[in-house]
Amino acid sequence: MKILILNGPNLNLLGTREPHIYGADTLTDVEASCRAMDLAELDFRQSNHEGILIDWIQEARGHTDAIVINPGGFSHTSVAILDALNAFEGRVVEVHVSNIHKREAFRHHSYVSHRADAVIAGLGVEGYRAALRWLAG
Repeated sequence: MKILILNGPNLNLLGTREPHIYGADTLTDVEASCRAMDLAELDFRQSNHEGILIDWIQEARGHTDAIVINPGGFSHTSVAILDALNAFEGRVVEVHVSNIHKREAFRHHSYVSHRADAVIAGLGVEGYRAALRWLAG
């Protein structure tokens, strides 16, 4: 199984940005722990740019089985990412490190959730590993 793990804006700051919300693990730590599970071939990427995320989703069509995506702030704003995910044939899991439903009201809605086969929020970085276990199961 081939899985693309996409991380949106500001996730490059994981571990240093608001650790009381997002924890102390860095994105490098998350990648290492996901790879250590050895459940699938992983392609792990991060970008602060919406268009790049869309390009990567489109490139995954036809040769990637699933996408795990933490769209960050684009969750709440990007119809374009939703449209790209709608054109992807495989499974999609949306992951949020924090529980977006316990935060500001504008974070309670995610466009990505309209396409996601599963949504994991509030498990911290364990959410990434939970997504991989679910996809492998």
